[in-house]
Amino acid sequence: MTHRIPRRARVLAAVVGGATLAVGMAAAPASAAAPAVSCTSAKAGLAAKLKKDITAAIANRRGTIAVGLYDRSTKTTCTLRSTTHYDSASTVKVTVLATLLWDAKKHNRYLTTTEQTLAKAMITKSDNDATTKLWKQLGLTKIKGFLSAAGMTQTTPGANGYWGLTQIDVRDEQKLLALVTAKNTVLSDNARAYILKLMGQVVSSQRWGTPYGVPSGVSWHVKNGWLQRSTHGWRVHSLGTFKGGGHDYQMTVLTHDNSTMQYGINTIQAVAKVIHKDLAAS
Repeated sequence: MTHRIPRRARVLAAVVGGATLAVGMAAAPASAAAPAVSCTSAKAGLAAKLKKDITAAIANRRGTIAVGLYDRSTKTTCTLRSTTHYDSASTVKVTVLATLLWDAKKHNRYLTTTEQTLAKAMITKSDNDATTKLWKQLGLTKIKGFLSAAGMTQTTPGANGYWGLTQIDVRDEQKLLALVTAKNTVLSDNARAYILKLMGQVVSSQRWGTPYGVPSGVSWHVKNGWLQRSTHGWRVHSLGTFKGGGHDYQMTVLTHDNSTMQYGINTIQAVAKVIHKDLAAS
């Protein structure tokens, strides 16, 4: 997802984004310690391996990177900057769909044909117009109602219809993915299956990010987001769920301060690759 930005603003984005990054690097004292990756696991040795490999994967990457991992099978959790806020870009589309389904369940109704068409375009093609229509239909009261029900207390919907500027963090996105992938009282089984079905049908050009390096035989579902603004350069995010090979895990990687969209994608994929590899070997 990317908003149309006037040419002058795009130039400013490139200049200011680069300047911000350069100043940040120059101003940081040598002794300043970056946030560290934290991992825990019920499986011996896995947490240490993941911590080491995720840390190595991002060691030479510029930008501000946040990571969340949870594997139900081995009770493994990894976090980095779990409470740092980011502009959501198109990752919020999963929240929009979840809200639509949650609200329909409350009113004991199925989605209309129009809603199904909009939902499919929103998730599988990251269609912005479809998202805007659903966002307006739902309204902030319902969206906030779902966030409250989901325990996503640190997520703030974008104001004035700017859904892509919704403020998100890793912790809340991991809560959302947990609701989508396991039985709960917020989303019905049919709703969860529907969300995963659409996330598994994302067009091929948008299958980058967290699914990178996923082992054969492991099913994946993904929703990505990307947005360039005059501050923090490119935001590039990826939400993914994975099941198979003895594992059942969800992964969130959020980034900003990227010089280009591809740079952000490469960062996310470096993280995803080592996570998939370490879990497959455990």
